[in-house]
Amino acid sequence: MASPPSIPDQRSAGSSSTSEGSDDAHGILERVAPGLVTSIRAVGFWTAIAMPFLYLPLLATGLSSSFDAVLFVCLVVGNCLALYVGHPHYR
Repeated sequence: MASPPSIPDQRSAGSSSTSEGSDDAHGILERVAPGLVTSIRAVGFWTAIAMPFLYLPLLATGLSSSFDAVLFVCLVVGNCLALYVGHPHYR
């Protein structure tokens, strides 16, 4: 009786679109700007670290106006984008 395929065999035998999709998503920056990847990732990483300090004045004064609320949401979205871009820095 044949033994079941090992884990690497199962990955290659099955059609796992999620692993292929994540490889494609992380390879976009390498294809678009191959010479700038390290710099872009470093800027994204350090921006993601520094950006939350910009929340403090907004939160300290309160989000009383709609401009403050929109600015806060934009900062959070920008921080998430910087986290995504800078995540693989020094991996």
